[in-house]
Amino acid sequence: MKVVTQSEGYWTVEALEDFEDYIDNQKTAVKMGEQRIVPPNLVFKQKTLPPMVKEHAYELGMEKKLKRIVAQEEQAESKK
Repeated sequence: MKVVTQSEGYWTVEALEDFEDYIDNQKTAVKMGEQRIVPPNLVFKQKTLPPMVKEHAYELGMEKKLKRIVAQEEQAESKK
């Protein structure tokens, strides 16, 4: 949500994306662009990190292969 306007008592906020909200313990769908008037104590600024960048598929495959080889070597040594 982003704050569109700010007054002494209430803020007008606009949804930046579709999401589900709980109002009076009932789930409500909020559409992108929908505006609501809310008291400032219900609006909070959340600081989050961007999502992690996925590794290349080849690197992930090689990591799995390496782990499998190491596990096989450990099993072979434990049998000796």
